Amino acid sequence: MTQSATATAEQAVVFAELRKLLAPLAPPLLVRADTDDNFYLTTPYSEAYKKEVFFGAVQIKKRYVSYHLMPIYWQPSLLDGISDALRRRMQGKSCFNFTRVDPVLTAELADLTNRGFVAYRESGLV
Repeated sequence: MTQSATATAEQAVVFAELRKLLAPLAPPLLVRADTDDNFYLTTPYSEAYKKEVFFGAVQIKKRYVSYHLMPIYWQPSLLDGISDALRRRMQGKSCFNFTRVDPVLTAELADLTNRGFVAYRESGLV
């Protein structure tokens, strides 16, 4: 049984909303997975790193939907000024977990995602 088969209706809604934050970035980012429970983006091949570099993903997990955003791992200052509510959703250094759609947090995460994309572009990864 796949994770998507066990996903709740609410998880599917959360996944769809969070996927909307990443999808417009492709292209120039590359879609490496696009399923009912996993949407995954990388940069094009980087000469500096000799590989594609992970940018972000949305994944349905057992009890929540995870939103991974690697630019904040590389440049933690992107997190300066984020709300306490969004910070409480953080798991580790570059992941946010959600169980429901919150329009305010989604808008804040959209801004953070766009700033992360700009940071990647300014560093030459995109």
